[in-house]
Amino acid sequence: MGKRKVLSEENLKELVLPESGELLGVVVKLLGSDHIMVKCTDGRFRMGRIIGRLKRKIWIREGDVVLVAPWDFKENEKADVVWRYTISQVDWLKANKYLPEEL
Repeated sequence: MGKRKVLSEENLKELVLPESGELLGVVVKLLGSDHIMVKCTDGRFRMGRIIGRLKRKIWIREGDVVLVAPWDFKENEKADVVWRYTISQVDWLKANKYLPEEL
């Protein structure tokens, strides 16, 4: 069984909002091996790990806005990447004050 591919972002229409314990962030650098450096809305830089169901569906690039869930331990250093937002979803998040303009 091969990878499931999303041929267009039309299939990713649902909008996932941050719940308690989750933060929005911007991908700063790709580190390889399914790890990325994310600047979160609380001002901290965290090493994010792309979870399996996400890395099989979509690609994450520098500058993308993602939803991260900090780990229970080392919560200031590491997090899991839960979701990647499309450009139209990022505009909606900025308009509704979920995402600060300076980020």
